[in-house]
Amino acid sequence: MRPIVIAVAGGTGSGKTTVANEILRRVGAEHIAYIPHDAYYRDLIHLPWHLRAQVNFDHPDALETELLIEHLRALRAGHAVEIPIYDFTTHTRTQSKRRVEPAAIVLVEGILVLAEPGLRELFDAKLYVDTDSDVRFIRRLRRDTEERGRGVTSVCEQYLATVRPMHLEFVEPSKRHADVIIPEGGFNDVALGMVAARIVTMLEEQAGTVSPD
Repeated sequence: MRPIVIAVAGGTGSGKTTVANEILRRVGAEHIAYIPHDAYYRDLIHLPWHLRAQVNFDHPDALETELLIEHLRALRAGHAVEIPIYDFTTHTRTQSKRRVEPAAIVLVEGILVLAEPGLRELFDAKLYVDTDSDVRFIRRLRRDTEERGRGVTSVCEQYLATVRPMHLEFVEPSKRHADVIIPEGGFNDVALGMVAARIVTMLEEQAGTVSPD
């Protein structure tokens, strides 16, 4: 039985991961194979540090999306995959990989997943998390300084140089491809409840084995 493939897109700091985690909690993690697009950033081990820091990580070319497409096709065919583990402090892939087993639902999350035509054609449902730009910037600032060892000046410079322009060029326009737009991300309990209920219905139509929280 082919799995249901669901995309969760939205700008940096929009709450995509929170939405994905809520779907995992409400529908049941045992039914879901979760794949973050961030895991597929290209390995920059071949570049000296000062050049790694200059890479535009918000452009589609920074991600090995062709490998993600290959992995999604394998999961749709019932095969397990080994996805990369990316180290954001060094901009390199680690030697380890994470094994993802086939599941009834494959949940793919990332800022650019709806901007890639090759990915879009694999999705059965497409969600876009829509959050105000000032809130998104604050969340990104906190994340990058607290979790990724970045300085405030560096985060601000990157936001103005690449993050905001790439959002306007690629991420925001991809919203038109969404089936459902979720305002305020993980704080929108009503929308999350409706999305979770719809996913459960899709599962029941396919297998009839789970119930919503």
